[in-house]
Amino acid sequence: MASRPNQAAPRPAPRLYLVTPQLADPSGFTRQLTAALDAGDVAAVLLRRAEIDERTLINCAKALAPAVQSKDAALLLDGRPDLVTRAGADGAHLTGLAAFSNAVADLKPERIVGAGGLVTRHDAMLVAEQGADYVMFGEPLAGGERPAKAAVEDRVAWWAEVFEVPCVGFAGSVDDVAPLVAAGADFVALGDFLWREPDSIATTMNAVARDLRLPEPTP
Repeated sequence: MASRPNQAAPRPAPRLYLVTPQLADPSGFTRQLTAALDAGDVAAVLLRRAEIDERTLINCAKALAPAVQSKDAALLLDGRPDLVTRAGADGAHLTGLAAFSNAVADLKPERIVGAGGLVTRHDAMLVAEQGADYVMFGEPLAGGERPAKAAVEDRVAWWAEVFEVPCVGFAGSVDDVAPLVAAGADFVALGDFLWREPDSIATTMNAVARDLRLPEPTP
């Protein structure tokens, strides 16, 4: 696992990583997703699934994939690495060290494999050593609660300073975006708050875009 060089080039502005609601039927969500993709620089979309069977999940992914991939963004499945190819997805997001370790060899190098739910710094380092395309910090826990903002920003800052593997910082609100950018996140994940007001998605994306802009370097 490579470390960042001491004289690193100025980093680009972070890109966006969209996290869908838990979906069972994509028909009512496609318009919202398209509005978000049209309004911002989106690198990836994580499809979260409701409690549905394999065929329904595959159909859901196939329904959303054209909108995502036509924008040169990656469609990732939340878990279910075994369905990535059949669903026409670009990769998977795995939660926890064990889930990642069990799946990475089957998906790399053809597919994207990211990791979240990394309880310790050591876990994050291990998935990076195993070939993770990114690590994610700050996503909601199983019960829906999120880690403390200060702890997430600290984890992002530590990672960004030391490691080359990209880091995704999970924003729980628009107000979380600027601190994650300042901490050094390579990508900022937007979750449920983006989808709560379907008619305001473009407005929210525009607000986020302003916070993604890095400050001008000091002469």
